[in-house]
Amino acid sequence: MAESPKQAIQMLADRVLVQIPHGDGERKSRAGILIPATAQVARRLAWAEVVAVGPHVRAVKACDQVLFNPEDRFEVEVQGDDYLILRERDIHAVASERVADGTGLYL
Repeated sequence: MAESPKQAIQMLADRVLVQIPHGDGERKSRAGILIPATAQVARRLAWAEVVAVGPHVRAVKACDQVLFNPEDRFEVEVQGDDYLILRERDIHAVASERVADGTGLYL
């Protein structure tokens, strides 16, 4: 069977395509205790990198880091890579070099 040609993906409306970094499974507490990826923390927000945005997205651009609730997402696999689809309104914060008026906190 012949392979179908690769097609470009365009996000629609207010949708944001993000990818969670592969090393985000485990994390350390402030005391240095290693917390495994299997440990669930209720209502913990997560950071991800923006890959693409729809035409109605106003505050987020590709390559930004966004903070979101992992429960408010749809998962999709594209050419063997895992991505998440979010709505712009479900994003709680944006970290970017272009953000001028921040909180004074940095990633």
